Amino acid sequence: MADLKKQFQQAAKDVMDLPERPDNDTMLRLYALYKQGSEGDVKGPRPGFFDFVGTAKYEAWEKLAGMPAEEAMKKYVALVRQLRG
Repeated sequence: MADLKKQFQQAAKDVMDLPERPDNDTMLRLYALYKQGSEGDVKGPRPGFFDFVGTAKYEAWEKLAGMPAEEAMKKYVALVRQLRG
């Protein structure tokens, strides 16, 4: 688990240096996997109706409810590696 956490933290740094910005769906997937891996299931109230970006992020994270943190971390690391080429 300690090795996975190091990989996860490194992937969070690596995502900032991607050669090009991923499409919006991929960005939401990255966000949701990161949040699920670092914080667990979604918490807090749903953003307001006119907060489109906040609502999209909330819903993407909400879809991962119940996914174990370790699984989310593994998927996040794999996705970042794939994007880095």
